[in-house]
Amino acid sequence: MSFRTLILGASCVVSLAMPRLDAAGVWSVHETARDNGHRLARLPAPTVVAAGTGATKEGVIVVDPTQLRQEMVGFGGALTESSAWVLAQLDPEARMDVIRRYFDPVEGIGYTLARTHINSCDFSLDLWALDEVPGDYDLHHFTLEPMRRWLMPLIHDARRVAGEDVFRLLASPWSPPAWMKTNFRMDDGGYLRREYAPSWAAYYVRFVEAMRDEEGIPMWGLTVQNEPEAHQTWESCLYTPEHERDFVRDLLGPALHAAGLQDVKLLGWDHNRDRLEARADAMLGDARTADYLWGLGLHWYVSDDFAASSRVQARFPDKPILFTEGCFEGGDAIGSWEHGEGYAHNMIGDFRNWVCGYIDWNIVLDQRGGPNHVGNFCDAPVIVDTRTKEVRYGPSFHYIAHFSRFVKPGARRIESAEGASRLESVAFKNPDGSIVVVVLNRTDESVPFTLRLGAGEIEEAMPARAIRTYIADA
Repeated sequence: MSFRTLILGASCVVSLAMPRLDAAGVWSVHETARDNGHRLARLPAPTVVAAGTGATKEGVIVVDPTQLRQEMVGFGGALTESSAWVLAQLDPEARMDVIRRYFDPVEGIGYTLARTHINSCDFSLDLWALDEVPGDYDLHHFTLEPMRRWLMPLIHDARRVAGEDVFRLLASPWSPPAWMKTNFRMDDGGYLRREYAPSWAAYYVRFVEAMRDEEGIPMWGLTVQNEPEAHQTWESCLYTPEHERDFVRDLLGPALHAAGLQDVKLLGWDHNRDRLEARADAMLGDARTADYLWGLGLHWYVSDDFAASSRVQARFPDKPILFTEGCFEGGDAIGSWEHGEGYAHNMIGDFRNWVCGYIDWNIVLDQRGGPNHVGNFCDAPVIVDTRTKEVRYGPSFHYIAHFSRFVKPGARRIESAEGASRLESVAFKNPDGSIVVVVLNRTDESVPFTLRLGAGEIEEAMPARAIRTYIADA
């Protein structure tokens, strides 16, 4: 069976008409389940009956396409030096097969977003910066050369496979060069030295211009700092809310605008939910800073308070919140079913609370969950055993695909009532008018429920430990 058949099953004819649920065969269903071997398997079309005429079930999920919410930016993953190195251990065709399965719009799971790092991060082979010369205030020695062996070929290939017109690349710094910091190290926390703050702002500009002019890669966005409240043993740099606010308002925002780069989207925070509101208040609450910010980035590592993003959206409705990083840390239980479920649980919780897109962490890691130059191993949706060259697509890959393959960039989340108490769900309306509903069952029992859209409904039973995507074609 080809990967295209596995992902798509039979082809679907779509038009711009609204979905009709008063006739059989409108819905298509794809399932991934722990116990039956299904991995994005297409199921037989369910039977549609008139709303309210079916048998009583545990609960009803009611979808209302007239209630439009946030526009979805897209889905993607991080192109780190570690991922690039792992993929380079495969033969060229096997390497490209992994990239296609992520980024190809037909053969793959529809990734259009990617995140990479400015200077090194923990998922690099070692510490490095794009300007290593101490005191180089005017950045005469800035160069993309450290990215060209491993990272740049992966970025180019992902962009080509996804389609240059739809590929959106976001870049984040973990740390300025050591000579710009108070601790004179890229790792172990530290702050940006005041006298080098203008040079650091110019560094972002130089990076965007070099990517565009030397590599032909336009940057879609930047984040100000990865995890600005995390003092890590790896590359890190600390910013208080006031520090980040002032840096954006007084230096970084003006530098980008002066260089004609005002269309590059700038995201603040880029850290966990637990402090999202405090950072939003400081940065978006300052009108001059907010003028330079497109929105905020979000990670999942501390809190399950999904409603935090709804509270921020209520106060700052014109500033999107994009999920920019999440993974299961520690290198334990690599490829576990619970990790796949964790992705879906977080995605549903975030999307129901105004988050507009999703970028996973490393797209590929090795059998240990690395390489990582400080031993900070993690799981990834795709694991390559660099000894045997075996490529394993874990549950996380398939669970993410239940969103990324079917929810298109430009889709709008729509209101849906979670009437089935043991299930989690979220619904979208694609630009072509099709309706997508993702339903998750993390329990150990099959759960019966009804899915209702307009005048029609379908009666279903979700298998234990399973996820389904329901599509009503326009």
